[in-house]
Amino acid sequence: MKEREWAGTTYGNAWMHKWLIRLLRYTDVRILYAFTSVFVIPVCLLINPSAGITYRFYRNRMGFGRLKSALKTYQNHCLFGQVVIDKFAMYAGKKFRIEIEGLEHYQELTTREESFIQLSSHMGNYEIAGYTLPQDKKTLNALVFFGEKESVMTNRARLFSGTNIKMIPIRPDMGHLFEIDQALQRGETVSMPADRIFGSQKKLQMPFLGQVANFPYGPFSIATMRGLQVLAVHVMKEKSRTYKIYATPLLYNLEAPRQEQIKELAEKYVTELERMVNLYPTQWYNYFEF
Repeated sequence: MKEREWAGTTYGNAWMHKWLIRLLRYTDVRILYAFTSVFVIPVCLLINPSAGITYRFYRNRMGFGRLKSALKTYQNHCLFGQVVIDKFAMYAGKKFRIEIEGLEHYQELTTREESFIQLSSHMGNYEIAGYTLPQDKKTLNALVFFGEKESVMTNRARLFSGTNIKMIPIRPDMGHLFEIDQALQRGETVSMPADRIFGSQKKLQMPFLGQVANFPYGPFSIATMRGLQVLAVHVMKEKSRTYKIYATPLLYNLEAPRQEQIKELAEKYVTELERMVNLYPTQWYNYFEF
């Protein structure tokens, strides 16, 4: 995947973000949901290539009919707008109801001295996990896009200031690899996306929804290099003010040769990702030819 295919930034400038946060302090998020769905999303579908990409995903990979694929494309973009609004609503101080499936797996790993890896994907609203899962026992280091808007990074840092979370920007010079290594040596948690190629272009080709897709080699290599436990974490929108977190352990054979470990771990991750896509097909936010 070429770097240009992943812009990685939140739309808008600092002034727009500032006023959106102010508006959300006094406005029900559902009002902005409705405004976005009626006035913003239809325009985006007309001018943005993501509409065709998403439509082909539902038509060719999910096997939906033409009308259903078109409807799911609209719903997908509406939900993406909602999770962006929700992110800024949290910056404005709004709270969401959170349900957690697999919390015991997460809690068990945080009580260990050893590090563990937390793998995410571009589904749902993963950022909410950072504000929700308990971080009092082990520092979590989250990889974030280096070129994200300053206003977004500032608000993230403000919300993370009361937690045990640090951000590691993914840098073009690969400097983030040094920070990851240091965090793992300290016995901390590292969270990273495993459905986008970033930094190194080394990749794994894996069967995904009936076709071959490219997944990043790095997250699986880092985990197996140290024989670390791995959790897949997804945060999915259930209702306007409710999210559900899925924390799923990805078990692999630590006694197998390293390349077999990498392949097995990647297979477990892809299987979990497919499960989430089938459960929440309208919350898959990969707007390029995956």
